[in-house]
Amino acid sequence: MRPALKMRRSLAELEQEFARETELDRDRRSSLIRASEQRSARRGVDKRNRHGRLRFFALLVTLLLTAVLVTAVMFETLYLLLA
Repeated sequence: MRPALKMRRSLAELEQEFARETELDRDRRSSLIRASEQRSARRGVDKRNRHGRLRFFALLVTLLLTAVLVTAVMFETLYLLLA
C-alpha cells in the first residue's frame, strides 16, 4: 500500500509539472508572437518613412527644376521681347 501512495504522489507531481510546463510554453509562445507582431509593425513604419523621404526628395527636385526652367524661359522671353 505504501508504494501505491508514493506512485500516486509522484503522478500528481508529474501532472503538476506538466501543467506548469504547458503554461510556460503558452506564455513563451504568446511572447514570441507579440515580439513578431511588433517587429512587423516596426518594419512597416520604417518602410513608410523610407518611401516618404523618397517622395519628399522627388518633390523637392521637381520644384527646383520647375523654378529653374520657368526662370530660364522667362529671361529668354524677356530677351526676345526687348531685342
